[in-house]
Amino acid sequence: MSTLKADTIVAANGSSPVTLTKQSAAKAWANIDGTSTANLRDSFNISTLTDVGLSNYKLTFSSTMSTANYSPVASGNISTANSGRTVSCPGSTITTSEVDMKCFRTDTLAAEDFAYAISQIHGDLA
Repeated sequence: MSTLKADTIVAANGSSPVTLTKQSAAKAWANIDGTSTANLRDSFNISTLTDVGLSNYKLTFSSTMSTANYSPVASGNISTANSGRTVSCPGSTITTSEVDMKCFRTDTLAAEDFAYAISQIHGDLA
């Protein structure tokens, strides 16, 4: 059995990292701290997080999607103390360059800023 170890894999031209354009992998993801002033804990292919208002976040992609027909998947958690509650953050606006998340509690359907708002984007990059 062989083992392949690498820190960086570059494109055939040697000038840039390999991009995930047609592979079945998330093309963008974000881990958001939505409390107080929203901020990204960590992300991939997200250039900007905008706090649009109570429980509403806009994610702008670093690299655009090929169409607006991708699949944004989101979930979240109100706080670590309420980790057992189920919450949802579906995308409400979907374009090739951005997606919105609107977070609400499934038990009360009330909008609420989440301690953890998580989003994954599946589809093809442009």
